[in-house]
This record gives sequence, structure tokens and C-alpha cells, in this order.
Amino acid sequence: MNALEAELHYPFGDTLPPPGTTMVVAPGVKWIRMALPFALDHINLWLLRDELDSPTDSSVKLQGWTVVDCCISKAESKAQWEDIFATQLEGLPILRVLVTHMHPDHIGLASWLCERWKAPLWISATDYHTARMASQSTTGFGGETASAYFASHGLNDPDSVAQIKARTNYYPGMVPSVPARYVRIMDGDRVRVGGKGPGGKDWRCISGYGHAPEHIALYCEQDKVLIGGDMMLPRISTNVSVYEMEPESNALTQFLQSIDRFRALPEDTLTLPSHGKPFQGLYQRIQQLHDHHRDRLAEVMEACTEAPQSAANILPIMFKRKLDLHQTTFAMGEAVAHLHALWFEGKLVRRLEADGVYRFSAAA
Repeated sequence: MNALEAELHYPFGDTLPPPGTTMVVAPGVKWIRMALPFALDHINLWLLRDELDSPTDSSVKLQGWTVVDCCISKAESKAQWEDIFATQLEGLPILRVLVTHMHPDHIGLASWLCERWKAPLWISATDYHTARMASQSTTGFGGETASAYFASHGLNDPDSVAQIKARTNYYPGMVPSVPARYVRIMDGDRVRVGGKGPGGKDWRCISGYGHAPEHIALYCEQDKVLIGGDMMLPRISTNVSVYEMEPESNALTQFLQSIDRFRALPEDTLTLPSHGKPFQGLYQRIQQLHDHHRDRLAEVMEACTEAPQSAANILPIMFKRKLDLHQTTFAMGEAVAHLHALWFEGKLVRRLEADGVYRFSAAA
């Protein structure tokens, strides 16, 4: 446990749900932890005990589960789900698939789950349409437009350009399809889980930006539980990036403003993150993230004051460890996000120079 983690409280200690099983973390809420084939080697998914009206007869009540997030579409992920279906659903079906945002580890198996259980997909409109577009092409991580975008920010060595240009199946490889229809959820909506009677609970939707187009977190006031998705992680800082689809965005400022909205929740809220362990200490974690990005911004500002810098120049300043190409594309997005935050504040100026690379320097 690092020093920042020690400032948070983990009510379940180091206990994790074993593969293929679940662990109860709040009334009617089960925790699933599934493996991922990345450096970030797991994702947390959630089962909410639910009751919904039958789609064909509203007088008939269906008992089952709402699942929050899905894992990537791989045979190994499906096998993990099959174990859950066989042993953890208490003989009940999945009634609804709710996805916090469009990243592959969250929406990858949405089509498979929805088709398997004849269950509707619930997601924000922005992330639904972004996922639909990305599953039919690529976005943010590979192909001609991505390689040109990264090259314009200094990642222009021939080997990196060739590898990024060739990586055209990154998103569709993990999200081969997205359901043809969905139920839109928006900021402020209240998703009723567990039926309309006294046993049911409202989960309020809280939108967030900077990490995904329109990320939806869920807060249950009755139990003081926040399903934070990727907006509130306890151990690592959420990836906040600018990519070629929205090259002029101010993602970091959007992210920091978004997490400040969680300050309106009780301090002892139990936060259920998509990666890491459930924790308490929400206000402390918000401040830690602000401090982290404040320090990175100061480093970037200092470098740009000494000499004009591209995002590629900033990488060894922001990231002290060796990065593979996959990690480098994420890091490049983060570097641009930090440069843009200072640029939008008027502290930096941006110039497209003769070699086709954007460089940032301190404003006069």
C-alpha cells in the first residue's frame, strides 16, 4: 500500500471475490472481479438485485439482476461470465445491462449479454453513439488518423507511426458490436432498482467528463454507495486524454470539475471503483487527484518555460517509467490534456511549427 492509499479506508481489507464468484458489498449489491489481459489486469463489475415490469405486461414483475459494466469481448471473459451465470445469480436472469461508459472493458460484452438474456442496454447517448461508431472502425488508438494526430504532437518516429497506423482493429477487436437499441440515461436521472415498492432504491446518475464522452456514475442515497466507474479510482489516476476525434478539447479541466461534483455526497460514502478495491475517503481521494494533476501541471509549465515542448517531449517529464507503445498512446493523450489545460488558461501559447508538430511555450 502506498502513502496515498494509506489515507483511504478499505472496509473489506484485502479480501477480493475469487474468480467466478461474487462478494456482497452493500445490500443487494454483489462485486465481481474479472481478469483483463493488460497491465491493468482486472475490472470490477456489479450485480444489483432488481425487479422490473415485464416488457409485455406491466402488471407482471420480473425478478433478477441489473449488471453494471461487462468486460471486454474475449473468450476468456465469456467463460468468466458463464461461471457467474451458473453459480451466482440465484437462479434468476439478468434483466438489464447498464454501462457506465464506452471503453472496451466496460461495454465489450454488452451485445453478448443483452442478446443472451434478452435484456436492454442502458447507457448515456454520447457514449452509445461513440461506441457504435468505434466498433465499426477505430478511434483513439490506431489507424491513419490516429497516427497523423500523434505525429502532430511529436510522436513521429517511423517505427511508432507504422505501428499505430497498422493498429486498425484495437477497439472492434474488444467491442465487435454494440446493441442496435438502448435506453438513454442522463445526469440527474434516477434509476429505480429493486422495484417500485418499499424494497426498491433509486440510484442517481452523475455525469462526468474528461475520461469518456459522457461517463455515468451511480449514487444510492439510501445506502450511501457510489458506483464510481472510472471517474473515481483509489490507487491509480484515471486516464484523462485528448485524442484525434476531439483534438481541441480541454479534457483535464473537464475531469477535475467532474470529480468535484462528488463532494456533494457524504464523506463516508462507500465508493465502488472499476479498478482497485471498494473504499471510503471520497473527499480525500478527490483532493489527492487534484494534487496529482497540480504537480504534473507545474512540471509541464516549468518545461515549457525553459523551451517550447511537444507532447512527446513531455512524456519523460510526466512518466518516469519505460512505456510500451500501448502505454505511450495513453500517455500521449494525457500529455496533450495537461498542455491544453495550461493553454486554455492562457498560460501557454501553441504553435504549429514548420515540421508539422505542435509545440507549447510560456505565454509572454
